[in-house]
Amino acid sequence: MKPSFRLAALAAALGVAAAAQAQLKPPASTGAPARAAPAAPAAPAAQPQAAPGTVSNPEAEKAGQLAAHAFLLLLDRRDWGSAWDASSAAFRQTVPLGAWMDGIPKVREPFGALVQREPGQALYKKTLAGRPDGDYVTVNFLTRFEKNPQVVETVTTVREPDGRWRVMGYTAR
Repeated sequence: MKPSFRLAALAAALGVAAAAQAQLKPPASTGAPARAAPAAPAAPAAQPQAAPGTVSNPEAEKAGQLAAHAFLLLLDRRDWGSAWDASSAAFRQTVPLGAWMDGIPKVREPFGALVQREPGQALYKKTLAGRPDGDYVTVNFLTRFEKNPQVVETVTTVREPDGRWRVMGYTAR
């Protein structure tokens, strides 16, 4: 069983981690190839149903993904203070700098150095559990680290009143 690492203060304070994880499926694992299903009569393709509050917004998804990736690069450099400074107002109000500086190294250091990171699906939503209506994008990244070859990093971003996208939630498991 793969160990799970979380910044508990962040997850509990924001209530975002569970909502973010419920929004996205982790990227598909690279197990054995799937077997082809027996041929069936042609039928119209079923359209997946979107989660409540989910709408298509490719521009917002791209902007949120870029903000999430920039935040992760700060974490990769162990620039914890700059990552906190670049996060959303809600993040900074909920997670004091001291708690962040004590907690995030304990989450990240067991992973070792970054080897590779691939973004998964970016999901835009107008609503997020426990948060006011707004513009939110959650992205799962499938990440390989030196000491842990399969980590899913979930980053939730919010568009703030100044129009910039900033991180409001992060988990690594």
